[in-house]
This record gives sequence, structure tokens and C-alpha cells, in this order.
Amino acid sequence: MLKLLKFLAVTPALAAATTFPVIETKYGSVQGAASPFRPNVTVYKGIPFAAPPTEAKRWTPPTKPSPWNGTLHATEFGPQCSQPYSSAGIFSSGKNSTSEDCLYVNIWTPTYDTTSQSEIQAKKLPVYVWIFGGRFEGGSGDVITYDGTGLASKDIIVVTINYRLGAFGFLAHPELSEESGHNSSGNYGILDQQFALRWVQENIGYFGGNASQVVVGGQSAGSASALDMMWSPLSSGLINGVISESGARGPRDPATGSVATSYNTKDEAENFGVEFLSTMNVSSIAELRQLPMADLIGEGQLMEDDFYYGTVFADLWSGPPRWRPVIDGYVFRHGYGKSLSLNAHSDVPILTGNNKDENGGSVSNVSEYKSLFTEVFQNYSSEFFSLYPADNDTAASDMSTEVLRDMARVGTWEWAADWAAGGAKNDVFVYYFTKAPAEDESGGAYHGAELWYTFNNIPYSDYSNVTWNTTDYKIEQTMSDYWVNFIRTGNPNGEGLTYFPPSTAANKTAMWLGEWNGAGPIAASKERVSFLRRWMSHLHEY
Repeated sequence: MLKLLKFLAVTPALAAATTFPVIETKYGSVQGAASPFRPNVTVYKGIPFAAPPTEAKRWTPPTKPSPWNGTLHATEFGPQCSQPYSSAGIFSSGKNSTSEDCLYVNIWTPTYDTTSQSEIQAKKLPVYVWIFGGRFEGGSGDVITYDGTGLASKDIIVVTINYRLGAFGFLAHPELSEESGHNSSGNYGILDQQFALRWVQENIGYFGGNASQVVVGGQSAGSASALDMMWSPLSSGLINGVISESGARGPRDPATGSVATSYNTKDEAENFGVEFLSTMNVSSIAELRQLPMADLIGEGQLMEDDFYYGTVFADLWSGPPRWRPVIDGYVFRHGYGKSLSLNAHSDVPILTGNNKDENGGSVSNVSEYKSLFTEVFQNYSSEFFSLYPADNDTAASDMSTEVLRDMARVGTWEWAADWAAGGAKNDVFVYYFTKAPAEDESGGAYHGAELWYTFNNIPYSDYSNVTWNTTDYKIEQTMSDYWVNFIRTGNPNGEGLTYFPPSTAANKTAMWLGEWNGAGPIAASKERVSFLRRWMSHLHEY
């Protein structure tokens, strides 16, 4: 079973500092304060990037925020977007406020040695826009795991954003499609993300950022969202690179259907929207817009998809989130395979990968092993058992874990190969993270385990009672350096680091990162790689 990423409720209290520069944005002036976690970093919290999507603006594209008078003392995070989690602290930083008025950005910069607006603008530092994960159901840009202090201390400007979740962000319906003007609906959370990127293009220069070097990143559903910024034609010109953590899987990799990178077709999404209105006991979108926020959270936020029910994959993966992006013909024109083959996407550098222990559980005995994988591989099962043999319960458990790890590495490498085959000129760098964090090594390199290291956040992680060891700090330095180099240049390589090769059709490796760093195999043998590729080639294309 996957170990879910954990968050602890922590919100440091900050007051506005009069010695910090007043930044003049397109909508008004803002002033930040010192980060509590490291010296020489300034943070600006809770800056509105869009008008509140409330009342009549429910299920409409985001619009510009109203300008404000005076100086916004940006020292408190804005509310989290409507979700059922924040009061329990599962995704929370401690701010229990949840609201439909939630479209805010947070910005971390180095603390400059000047208050001159022109001198700050001349800095032109690279920008990292982070999109949080949480199955499109929960999460927020204020989570301490994503605090930008560690990367800002390395001269990267970090921006975290909020976006609409659950039914608020992903409801499609024929009425909404008709009123849209482009016959589409269901991607309001994605439109929020794109609107935030446009705000960054307009305003980040005032904070010392370079709008021509904006890399968008995310993990889990945030990883899918970061990739969505590359897939969608509406994001053209807004990004210069993508970091997709627990990210891209091949268009024919069956796991693509289980994770947040899955999608609904327009018909599927609209049909579910009709069903949802019936569940809510309303007969129109106008009536739905009148319902209290709490009703929409309680009845609809966590409705799951039955994606794998009745398929051979039902015992391997749970279904994707019900509320997820829609191939609507407007925000998204094609599925992944067709986009890759047509090269119908932004051609930017990609850094993507998986964690060792996030890909599923293991079976308990030989009988279960043979039964499960005979069903999964069907006509390929004889070849499968010759390549992944198990004659006792321990071997069966180990082999079931091993094949899922191989599938993850091969599937992500296959995505990179398809990217190159489609004509993309920029590189894809594929990693495989192997280190179990010191906070709970029993969970292995679980889903989200890499974040402490890539954000350079270990010294102020939300596991303050844990003694992080020397190895953890060394890995943190290495991982964050790879990420910083990629954000700066589109290439993770740099002085003092083990060479990180791009993935190509000829180079069937991934960069193993953890206690050991270097290009490693995507499966234990060429025969296993060939087998998994042949098997996947006959499966459904996403």
C-alpha cells in the first residue's frame, strides 16, 4: 500500500517589517517579511491573483482581481480552497480557513540589499511556480512542505499557488459548456493554474524574477497539473520548463489511468455532472450556484471513480480521482498519446520521475502471485513468470514489488522516448528516487518522500522531533542542486554533481538518486524491458 504524504499543522506568526521593500505590482503595492526558517529570505503571503470565484462566478474562468489601495502587508496566507481536510490538518499548514475566495499566490525571494524597485527588477532571477498535490481534492500552497525558503536561499524565486478543487474546480455539465462560449467545461482548477502563471508573467519581475525563465513544478496531482501546463495550448508561452514529481507515465502504461495524470473525456465528465446535479437535488446550474459551500464539499468532493472496476488491474491500483481534468477540446485538445505523436504541446525541458516505494503493494503468497499476474498479463503470462519467477511466498512478495517498480521506470522512460519520437527538441531527464526519509524509514521512499530534499527543507520540516542524519543532509544538498540547476537552465547538471543523462530511445536508463547517485537500469535485464514494452504496446492508449 502507498504511504500517503503527511503534513503537520504549523503556521509561524509573522508581522510586517518596515525595512522590507514595498513592491508595486499591477494591482497594488505589497510588502513582505522575513522567513522564519533561514536568514536572508523574504516571503510575501496571500497576494490575490484572481477575483473570488464565488456566487455567479462559480464554475466560470478566473478573472482579474480588483486593485487595492494602500500597501498589502503580505504576512498571512490566504484561505485554502474549499475542501474537507483543512480543519483536520491533513493537508494544512495550520490555517483552518477554507473558502471559495482562495485564489492567492505566495512568493519567496532572497532578501535583497536594496529597496529600489528598479534595482530589484534588474535581478532577473529564475522562477519556480509550484502546484500542490492532493488528488485534486485537497491541499494548498501554504503547506510547510512546499515552503520556498530553502530554494530562495539558492537564488530561486519560488511561487506557490492555490486552485479550485473537487466539484468547485472540475465540474463539467452541458449547461456550463453551453454558457462557456467554447463548448467546454470542467477544467476550472486548470484555468486557475494558467491564470496564476499569467499573473506571474505580469508581476514577477517586480519581485526580481525573470518572466522568461519560469519553470512550473508539482507532485502527484500537482505533477499532473505541471504536465498539463505543457499539454494545454492555453499555456503557450507561459512556461520554460516542467518538473513533474511522481509524474509522467507512458500513454499505454496502465498505471496512467490510476493516477492524477488520468483524465475524463468530455462526454464522461458531462454525464457525471448531470448525475451530480441529481445527487445534489437541483435541476440546474443556477440552482447549484445557490447551494452553500459546505453542501458541495460534503456531498461531492470525494466521489471516487470506478475506473478499474471489472478490469484485470482492479487489484493493482485504485481508481483516479473522480474530479480531474477533462479533454474538452479547448483547455485540452488531445489525449497524451496523440499529443506526443503530433508534437501538439509546448516543447520545453522536462524533469520527471518516480519514487521507489510508491507504486503499489505486494502479494502475500505464491498462489496469490500466480493468480493475480496470470490475470494481469493474460497471453503474456508464461513469459512474465519466466522473467519474474517465484517459487515461495517470500519470492512472490519480492517479485510482485519488483515488477511494479520496473513498470514505473519503464513507463516513465517510455514517455520520454515518445516525447523525443514526436519531434520535441528539448530533453527529458528521468529520475528514480530511492531514499527513505529519516522521519519514518519503515515506509520506504514513499509517495512524496523526495520533497524534503528537493525543496531543501529538512532543517525546518514538519518532523521536528526527528533526528535527520548526515546522509539526509547530503542528499538534500545534492537533490536541491539538481533541481536548482534545472530551474536555472533546463538541465540538472552542474559542477560537483554526478552526471545526469537525458533519457532517449537509445539510453534506457534513469538517474537513480538517493544514497547512491548515477544512471541506473530501468529493469534488471534488457529482456524485462523488452517484455514490458511489448505488453504495454497492446494496451489502451491514454
